[in-house]
Amino acid sequence: MKYTFIVNPVAGSRRLFAPATDMLKTLCRTRSADIVETRHAGHAGELAEESLRNGDVVIACGGDGTAHEVANILAFSERIMGVFPAGSANDFVKSYEAPSPHSDPEAFFDAPSFQVDLGRVMASGGFDRLFLNSFGAGLTGRIARRVRQTRWLRGDVVYLYALLRELLGYTALKMHIKLITEGETLVLDEPVFAFSVGNGRVEGGRFHIAPDADITDGLLDVCILKSISRIRFLPYVFKYMSGSQVNDPRVVYKKVSAVELAFESTEVIHMDGEVFEDLSGTIRIDAAPRALNLLGYQGVR
Repeated sequence: MKYTFIVNPVAGSRRLFAPATDMLKTLCRTRSADIVETRHAGHAGELAEESLRNGDVVIACGGDGTAHEVANILAFSERIMGVFPAGSANDFVKSYEAPSPHSDPEAFFDAPSFQVDLGRVMASGGFDRLFLNSFGAGLTGRIARRVRQTRWLRGDVVYLYALLRELLGYTALKMHIKLITEGETLVLDEPVFAFSVGNGRVEGGRFHIAPDADITDGLLDVCILKSISRIRFLPYVFKYMSGSQVNDPRVVYKKVSAVELAFESTEVIHMDGEVFEDLSGTIRIDAAPRALNLLGYQGVR
């Protein structure tokens, strides 16, 4: 079996996996494996596409954005993907037990694989993309954009900084939301303060946006915080950090097979921290069951 390690050299925690990368380079001399580095945004996807022809297993070494690019190429194929967490948040690996090359450089070569779900986002203009961990619109989309713009902070703290910055002047957004399950459809047509869809459980390093999410259940978890003032939102920061917001009367939390949402104007969204601006019209988000072969062990770490 051939392995390709796609390394993002500017990932948030490059210093943490550099020693392990050196050990991997040594192992690759005796294994059927290659290590390649990304050169620009989108390059991880290009390298993953090459690996479809050249290898069986592709390891995304970087943050959630690097994994996002690779997953969009390997999804719905027989190829296997692994994640070597080395970003600022590393959210997706908190929803399963990933191999740990920090303690065992041979972990990826010995680990099994299992099938996991993805989320699929479609919008006007032919927009069609998958996410591994989470989707956010409104406040969370703007937070992701602020994180991208902030180069002087690293780690989880950059998400807290971005949250506080975006709260200044932010107000709830009018959304038309349709939550679709097998037995019913729930429609919300009102201002929403925060809107997130989770395939994985954690977003932004420490925020449990979907504490009941399961990447193998064939469903997505939607968490909606209805309109509140900025001052009243501050206690919710701590609720999101513990996952207790799901018990709050201002929060709608539901497992769904699909979601449709529309804004009154164009809005910024994020998928796995990757930012997409100026989306308009109706956005549809579907669960894509068993869409990716993932290296690791099923179950929460």
